[in-house]
Amino acid sequence: MDMLPAAHSHDRRRFLALTAAVSAAPLLTACGAGFKDGGKQGDGSAADDVTGSFDWKRAEGKTVKALLNKHPYTDALLADLKSFTEKTGIKVEYDVFPEDNYFDKLTVDLSSGRASYDVFMLGAYMVWQYGPPGWLEDLGPWMRNSSATGADWDQADFFPNLLQADQWSLKAGAPLGQGGQYALPWGWETNVVAYNTEVFAKLGLKPAETFDELRELAGTIKRKAPGAGFDGMYGVAVRGSRSWATIHPGFMTMYARNGLKDFTVEDGKVKPAMNAPEAVAFTRDWAEMVKKGGPPSWTSYTWYQCSSDLGAKKAGMLFDADTAAYFQAVKGASPASGKIAFHPGPKGPGGSLATNMWIWSLGMNARSRKKTAAWLFLQWATGKEHLLKGAVQHHHIDPVRKSVSEDAAYKNKMKAIPGFIETFETVVDRTTIQFTPQEQFFDATTSWAAALQEIYGGKNAKSVLNGLAGDLASKVG
Repeated sequence: MDMLPAAHSHDRRRFLALTAAVSAAPLLTACGAGFKDGGKQGDGSAADDVTGSFDWKRAEGKTVKALLNKHPYTDALLADLKSFTEKTGIKVEYDVFPEDNYFDKLTVDLSSGRASYDVFMLGAYMVWQYGPPGWLEDLGPWMRNSSATGADWDQADFFPNLLQADQWSLKAGAPLGQGGQYALPWGWETNVVAYNTEVFAKLGLKPAETFDELRELAGTIKRKAPGAGFDGMYGVAVRGSRSWATIHPGFMTMYARNGLKDFTVEDGKVKPAMNAPEAVAFTRDWAEMVKKGGPPSWTSYTWYQCSSDLGAKKAGMLFDADTAAYFQAVKGASPASGKIAFHPGPKGPGGSLATNMWIWSLGMNARSRKKTAAWLFLQWATGKEHLLKGAVQHHHIDPVRKSVSEDAAYKNKMKAIPGFIETFETVVDRTTIQFTPQEQFFDATTSWAAALQEIYGGKNAKSVLNGLAGDLASKVG
């Protein structure tokens, strides 16, 4: 999760600037021929040059340059960085930028071809943008090479849905989990409901098990909570700003649980599907829920306002990233800390708990001149030892590794937050990227958020979504 006010905040203006940078760059052939189970190392990768026994000291004396986003996960990494240098003899120099301009900095640097940074943080959605121009190293050959990768890295320990989220064939509409491994999962977040136990107890409420119940619950809290001593409290905090980031947490999760698709793929063509009759009905209901039980200034709401309102006891519920609620729930963090609990959220028809996610991943610059040292860094940063330390001693929650999620020390720490472990274990295997991979992702979802605002403002849902689909049909596919 982004921990600064502009969470994942690619607005349309920034997106256009970013797209221009991409367009200006030469279209390169992606390195390597993909990540295939059982395949041999190589395909022309620099990983072929690593031979002999695995050795953490192989690149001793080298310096790796990292570009990092300001985040609690980054804090955990930097606090442990000395361990990496002691283990490998490799120094790490780094720059940390706030998310307001982090991705602009990364995009400009990658498109320039300067290779200023050997490794960097990115989201899985960014693979769809940075992969096709050839900016990302395919890590598959490195993972398959036992001379480059220690046995204790234990690839099978990753939750498979997370590893697959960074694996793609670079073809629009093609499913994830095939092709090159263009980044490694490092920290992630799943989208669930967090709620204020105090107001729920006072009003005799229970978490919603269906979308209809959630809509009713949101309205009930907004009507009754102020009279029960919770002045100004409304029902449910969800994002509403005109940004791609509005679509991917609660909205896309509930959308997917209803079996709905953003696009369909027919004969290799990607076609908008957000104007299907069922999608129109859902979107209308979502906007109606926000009107009756959402925040008064919803169209400006980012994750930051949503998270803050839960912590300030202004919102009875939050349907967003679990981390957005966690950092309000920990002891002393907010007026509501100690009174926030977690729930998987409403199920879809048939009990679906399909959930959308965000993954902070780590990638390698395809133009790096220190790839062996860079791979050792990625291997250490995504390894069991560092990630367990980050989860237990710091706030690197939502483990990407099964062994960390099952560790007694981690569970003992997280049990202080009611429902967190139970919710995590309920949805972890059902949390995947619910979007269709394609290069116009940010433009499409930003336009989708604008359409949602228009429907919230009173425009006809069918007409608005037909217009959106028509517009996207000429851009995506």
